[in-house]
Amino acid sequence: MHPAKIIKPISVVFLTAILFLQGCGAAKKQILPASLRQPKIGLVLGGGASRGFAHVGVLRALEQEKIPIDLIVGTSVGSLIGAIYAANPNSFELEWMAFELEKDDIFDFSLLSSRTGPIKGDKLEKFVVKHVKARNIEDMKIPFYAVACDLNTGEPVVFDKGPAEIAVRASTSIPGVFTPLNIKERIIVDGGVIGSVSPETARQKGADIVIVVNIGKSITNYETGNIVQITLQAIDIMGHQIDKYKNKDADVLIEPEVGNVGTMDFSKKKELMLAGIKAGQAAIPAIHKAIEDFKAGRLGRN
Repeated sequence: MHPAKIIKPISVVFLTAILFLQGCGAAKKQILPASLRQPKIGLVLGGGASRGFAHVGVLRALEQEKIPIDLIVGTSVGSLIGAIYAANPNSFELEWMAFELEKDDIFDFSLLSSRTGPIKGDKLEKFVVKHVKARNIEDMKIPFYAVACDLNTGEPVVFDKGPAEIAVRASTSIPGVFTPLNIKERIIVDGGVIGSVSPETARQKGADIVIVVNIGKSITNYETGNIVQITLQAIDIMGHQIDKYKNKDADVLIEPEVGNVGTMDFSKKKELMLAGIKAGQAAIPAIHKAIEDFKAGRLGRN
């Protein structure tokens, strides 16, 4: 065979191999290392009843500083504030809603339901339907997860789809206070019984950086004159002890100075929101450092 006829097919083989290897290299370049991509930031909003007004202030501070929020995890009141914001990321509108919110808007006491809890939860559900601008969780602008608990097994229950009002109602159904929800033969109660914050859920949902907002820094409360107040205070104490361990899983921990505001005290909205703004602003340098550490590979989770 003539040498030229041999060289030609060999050249084609080599050319094909080179193009293949270049293609593989291009494919590899599409998988960006941490240093070349923005981290996925998860915001975890904790429980604490009326102290949840502090969450509103924190969200305002983060929004003003243009801190990106890629997912929100909420427990108890954190699920209420988180759902409203995830559906419509606008802290200005959230503030107006918070200022107008009163106890009677979400608490419906009934003697008929006192066997399982004096508060039915119907009002809270209607409030969510009215103020959460997304029918279902999967329709929200920011991915959202509400954390509740199976009363019989103690297992966490994370709502990531379906009606927002059901998820929030389940996550805020404080045992002994709210009537528990029966969902698919499971009795679901407030996620706060397994910790008022859930950074582990944010990790499971893909967050590279977890910002935890814990509104249970102070649990001092002298409003314990009835069964509802006693139950709320007992759960606050329990959550405070659990959160000592859970807070360690936060890359950035924000703890607004909520003082000794009672868990059913709606008269301190402005003070709580201001405390949230102040704590949020103070955390901005730590958030920027966490982002830098992630890109430099110093967080140890990328």
